[in-house]
Amino acid sequence: MVSVPSVQPRFAAQPDGVAWPTREWPRGVHARQGELDAAVDEMFSDADLAETNAVVVVQGGRVLSERYGGEQFYFDRPAEPITAESQLLSWSMAKSMLHMIVGTLVDEGRLNPDQLAPVKEWSADDDPRHQIQIRDLLAMRDGLAFVEEYQIGQTSHVIEMLWGDGKDDMAAFTAALPLIHEPGTFFSYSSGTTNILSRVVADLVGYGDDYRAYLERRLFHPIGMTSAVATFDTSGVFVASSFVHARALDFAKFGLLYLRGGEWEGRQLVSREWAATAQVPLSVEASSGWLYSWQWWVSGDRYGTYWANGYEGQMISIVPELDAIIVRFGHTPEENFEPRMAWRERVISILAR
Repeated sequence: MVSVPSVQPRFAAQPDGVAWPTREWPRGVHARQGELDAAVDEMFSDADLAETNAVVVVQGGRVLSERYGGEQFYFDRPAEPITAESQLLSWSMAKSMLHMIVGTLVDEGRLNPDQLAPVKEWSADDDPRHQIQIRDLLAMRDGLAFVEEYQIGQTSHVIEMLWGDGKDDMAAFTAALPLIHEPGTFFSYSSGTTNILSRVVADLVGYGDDYRAYLERRLFHPIGMTSAVATFDTSGVFVASSFVHARALDFAKFGLLYLRGGEWEGRQLVSREWAATAQVPLSVEASSGWLYSWQWWVSGDRYGTYWANGYEGQMISIVPELDAIIVRFGHTPEENFEPRMAWRERVISILAR
């Protein structure tokens, strides 16, 4: 059994004299700018990494490198070149945004990670799912029989939830599944689990427009994510497993919020204590060896790197020791995750010099 390493959470303060990027990102140059730009170019040209649509590298609160490529395809109009203004899809990076929203409710005492999850489908005392706690949902250790499989023709609860019979009420679809493991004992990555957690949030902040307004008020508006658009299912619950669209530079702002320990322009949007939970690994994913905390992935490297991760290689990587953020959007098949992560390590090594 692979042990989970101990990680000491780290943050980086906004450097003196560097403006917060609420309206516009400050720009900067690295001592090894040529090497950095070459590494960014590689993400767009290497067959193992492409197709890449956007890369943004931030250090010291300044954008050092930014590039876009490829096209955005539509059903109702011709494809358009991807630019800094393009609305890019988060996929599972939205899970990490839900982590922040849950944190605001924990900070206010409206939710407690140790409480039993208030899920109506599990309310009976003799239902074994009644013992699932909020922390189990956050850590994807709920024990539900959810299958996160993206191959057509195989059993796939995630495809059925997002586009099939479960799409109108994704939390209800997932909550109806049986237990296959005792709550808290087994890690199994599950987009359905995040959508159950999102409905728990909706029960507290409201559904539909009320939930959308909460996201705007507590997260998107304060940090200047003006392009961010969250998708909701028919039941009025934010599809936090998968669907936020925004510009790449706005996703980088979300990374900066966590790099700064939940602080933005002198205001604590979520407590440092809560932001720290993103960095503390609780589980090891058997297939990849990646570490998982609460809706974030953790590398366990010497720089304290952790990241929001999305299908086909979307990432917002946060590197506290180097005061850096690496954002990437594109379409890299999962079997090429090792070259993708090796590319990130090369970028980190350049930033470290």
